[in-house]
Amino acid sequence: MKVPFKLAALVLMAGTLTACAVGPDYQVPEQVKDVPFSSPYQHSNLALNWWQAFDDQVLNQLIDKALVENRTITQARANVGRAYLDFRDADNNGLPTGTIDSGYQAYENSTLDPSDDDIVTRGYSTGISLSWDIDLFGKIQRASEAAQANLQQADILWHDAQLQIISQVAISYGDYRGAQLRLKVAQENLSNLEQSRAIVLARLDAGMASELELARMDAQLYEVKANIPAYESQLQTADAALSSLLAQRPGQLALDDSKNSLHLKQLPQLQKPVAIVQGENYLRYRADVASSERALAASTAQIGVATADLYPSLSIGGFLGFLSGSGLSLNSSSQSWSVAPTLSWKAADLGSVRARINSAKASSRMALADFEQSVFTALNEMSLSLKNYNLSRQQEIMIAHQREASHKAVRIARQRYNAGSGEFLDLLDAERELLRSRDQQAQLEQQTFTRLVGIYKTFGGGINVL
Repeated sequence: MKVPFKLAALVLMAGTLTACAVGPDYQVPEQVKDVPFSSPYQHSNLALNWWQAFDDQVLNQLIDKALVENRTITQARANVGRAYLDFRDADNNGLPTGTIDSGYQAYENSTLDPSDDDIVTRGYSTGISLSWDIDLFGKIQRASEAAQANLQQADILWHDAQLQIISQVAISYGDYRGAQLRLKVAQENLSNLEQSRAIVLARLDAGMASELELARMDAQLYEVKANIPAYESQLQTADAALSSLLAQRPGQLALDDSKNSLHLKQLPQLQKPVAIVQGENYLRYRADVASSERALAASTAQIGVATADLYPSLSIGGFLGFLSGSGLSLNSSSQSWSVAPTLSWKAADLGSVRARINSAKASSRMALADFEQSVFTALNEMSLSLKNYNLSRQQEIMIAHQREASHKAVRIARQRYNAGSGEFLDLLDAERELLRSRDQQAQLEQQTFTRLVGIYKTFGGGINVL
């Protein structure tokens, strides 16, 4: 049968008609003002293992579990699958489609001829129905480009979801250990205050101190005791945050190891400093920048999709199979084929077409503005995270010196007061200053850890530890 060859020739000839794609060809922006942006997005492997530099087994276990159990990551992963299927669907639109059909038809009085009156005609049909939209002006190509950009954006957002969850787990873990540290400091402070109270009480029994001095010491002691429930509340809050991130019920986490509780109650520390490579384009690790760039690519492609409607569209339909009467005889005499090219043009709706083109261009301008803003936001966040971390480290150094000085002052004031040569108010002030410096040091340790995590987060995980 020569018909299939004729159809194949027609399909081949139609394929040669797919020439250009209307609308702008997308180019990745090389720079935003004076900020270079030529490197494509790169998902750093550091983003998924940077926390191991802390050498904290509990933190490692929490993050490993969050990467498996967290529902935000599950949702982002499913979004990648959906975007891939959308891309496959859009990309397949450039290929012929077909269905295998088999049907039966019965009708009476098929014509106005009186001879057909009261005549019932029956027939069967079976075969392949084909249709193909010829992409004369690149509408399908542009739609495929947009779908591909959306797929790439979904993949970027999936990696970003992992980085965000890792950072949130690390910060919540730091909150938990920070609350534990402040609780431990408060308990140590209570012990020190009780020693001072014992001295005051002994002097009171000896007639060398007053009830006022004992009352003031008790007031300071109860002030420390009153803060303990606040630290316990912070522990519960951090536990709830971690449980939520790991998709667990409240109270199911067991962060303490009784065999090594003193070590586990310390905040994670880096053994080596953070390394910032001069000249490195860290923007390529920022998922928000890369995501907005892919959104810009998709919106640019949509301009071509809308522009293609200004021009005629060509589609080809066809049938290859068998048609028979009521006897259902499928043989060479019942073979049938048809080819039906259709040319259509929205000539009466060009106003709406131009409106859609202008709308697509406006969306592209919005996407470009969003991309440019994301670049400047990223640059400022990275710079601020480094400055805040360095300032926090400086604070830690100063508060460590302050604590040493306060501890020395308490020791001297206690010795003098116990010997009868010192004033009670000097001891009270020294105790109060030591309490404050100890608690402030614990807060700064937690703050420094949180800001260190912030560096990894704002740099997209693309940062090294020396």
